[in-house]
Amino acid sequence: MSYVLSCCSTADLSKEHFEAIGVHYVSFHYFLDGKEYPDDLGQTIPFEEFYARMSAGAETRTSQVSIAEYVDYFTPFLVAGQDIVHVCLSSGISGTINAARNAANIVSERFPERKIYIIDSLGASSGYGLLMDTAAAKRDEGLSAAELAKWIEDNRLRLHHWFFSSDLTFFVKGGRISKTAAVFGGLLEICPLMNMDNLGRLIPRYKIRTKKRVIRAIEKKMEEHAEGGLAYSGKCFISNSACYEDARAVADLVEAAFPKLNGKVVINSVGNLIGSHTGPGTVALFFWGDERVD
Repeated sequence: MSYVLSCCSTADLSKEHFEAIGVHYVSFHYFLDGKEYPDDLGQTIPFEEFYARMSAGAETRTSQVSIAEYVDYFTPFLVAGQDIVHVCLSSGISGTINAARNAANIVSERFPERKIYIIDSLGASSGYGLLMDTAAAKRDEGLSAAELAKWIEDNRLRLHHWFFSSDLTFFVKGGRISKTAAVFGGLLEICPLMNMDNLGRLIPRYKIRTKKRVIRAIEKKMEEHAEGGLAYSGKCFISNSACYEDARAVADLVEAAFPKLNGKVVINSVGNLIGSHTGPGTVALFFWGDERVD
């Protein structure tokens, strides 16, 4: 190809999936009990071990890709004579796009003949991954780098992100839910149903009692917003943080409700970077639909 399609590790697809669709990725970093690790799709620390350590009280924090790291990442592609379409983790939850843009400006001085497109995904986890999966298909259809960059920008808000968590501990630590609300919600078995708005921010939307009900509610949101309604024929991805059975329950409902689905629901793990903020117990549902407007 005359250009490279790439993203951040926070698109939360498997290493095999990235390789199969020909998408490159650059790794964020996270700290577990003070030690730094690459967000390398669970290769250094498997997801199961990571979430078990979080549940046991391990402290986590995260670090985005630096300007220097982006420069080192972009340079080999440019040396090889390839342009770059790089899609970043949502600016609504990370400032990494600023580092990527600064790095692109730096390397462009060395390779003025090359084009580098830096795009805000306005997405995260496997929703961002579904955007990349579809972008790879568009690339394979023959879109140029400029055409693909425009297609991503024009369509990214049609990618829906709906999610819930049965453990609000780490949402409280991250300041997304107040401690009082979490305690009150725990007593009432409330599982907040949240989504990503049109600025790529995570927004609590509904307070739903019991996990069983929120599992049904999240599938209903797909019925409400999916492209074509129950005739939806696109792909559906789910990510989960150490709660596969809950993710499987959502997938079963989706596969029963949408007979024209493009293949089975793909269930991934929430990566260790995103998981540092959600903790265990989060399920997220991703699909193509109407445009996110708020």
